Amino acid sequence: MMQLGQPIAQRRGVCKQAALPQRRAVVVHAAVASAPQQPAASSAFAHRVQGPIIMNGQVMHSITEERLDVVRSLEDGYLQTQVVPLLKPVDKCWQPADFLPPSEDADFLDKVHELRERAKNLPDDYLVVFVGDMITEEALPTYMTMLNTLDGVRDETGASQTPWAKWTREWTAEENRHGDIMNKYMYLTGRVNLKAIEITIQNLIGSGMDPKTENNPYLGFCYTSFQERATKVSHGNTARHALEYGDEVLAKICGSIASDEGRHEIAYTKIMDGLFERDPSGAMLAFADMMRKQIVMPAHLMNDGEHERKTGRNLFVDFSAVAEKTGTYTAMDYADIMEHLVGRWKVSERTGLTGEAAGAQEYLVKLPDRIRKLVERAAARKAKAKVIHSPFSWVFNRQVPLS
Repeated sequence: MMQLGQPIAQRRGVCKQAALPQRRAVVVHAAVASAPQQPAASSAFAHRVQGPIIMNGQVMHSITEERLDVVRSLEDGYLQTQVVPLLKPVDKCWQPADFLPPSEDADFLDKVHELRERAKNLPDDYLVVFVGDMITEEALPTYMTMLNTLDGVRDETGASQTPWAKWTREWTAEENRHGDIMNKYMYLTGRVNLKAIEITIQNLIGSGMDPKTENNPYLGFCYTSFQERATKVSHGNTARHALEYGDEVLAKICGSIASDEGRHEIAYTKIMDGLFERDPSGAMLAFADMMRKQIVMPAHLMNDGEHERKTGRNLFVDFSAVAEKTGTYTAMDYADIMEHLVGRWKVSERTGLTGEAAGAQEYLVKLPDRIRKLVERAAARKAKAKVIHSPFSWVFNRQVPLS
């Protein structure tokens, strides 16, 4: 007889008892990464160590059949009315060509010259952050793959007509425009080393990502809710900075991308709304589990093949430092997003929770302030530290300040 509450991998008869190797931590921001170790994840998710598949320290298929049924309950009425309508018809979407000089025009070269003149005012630290964001967007195949690892929501055929599959494919199609326009615009500016960027993109897609979502849609949609808001913040700030540097077209590009990310954020937070309403304890435990593990940024495995060899430092960490220094995406933004989601999902107001979920609720409510205190202490230490510069292959190895 099937035992309810048992992870689906165990019920399939494919699980073998395995030791869980120590996981390698990925530093997102120094201030966030320096947080004290949290207690082990709640037992509702901690039992994944005994039940689900564990391979090379990666946990898979941790959702229970009961919670998989909750996810399935969203598919028809809720997803169709609350989430899928947030996709835009293709003829209502902007396209990269809307922002670029038409190559068929007789004055194409004149317009490219104007674009390059505008781009001359973009400083190297801006270019590094923009390119890092662009590389992140260009790794879109990884993100579609990640969504299709989630139990109960994946596109089983590649052209499935379920609302989940429709969302994943059309979300991917909308996101595909982002990397396209950013890449083409940077190519026309002549300000960046496109081959070094292309190597980084290929390496990143080849490396994949491990957001520690365990094929579990509860965890997966917590992750995507956080990430879409983070990308909205980052692109919104690159838009504002581009305007300050006098490139109105680039500002419109970044603003248009940020608008898409905001719409996608709403969709993913609505999915979690549905889970919180139907299973508040399960959703609370999942949210706390992801925050204890910390949100790993999707491009954390970026590698240009030379940065670490030349500097002895990690490329993603250095890119993140420039993003922090320029105010594009910061550790304070991380705390703000956390606080926003706590409010958005009414974490402090949820009642009728299990004892374990109530503990997760208390942890989540206090976490934003704890993160801010860590950030403030890290900022005080950084203010006394020596300024560090690093070359970036993306800008022809010019030196860019990290702090």
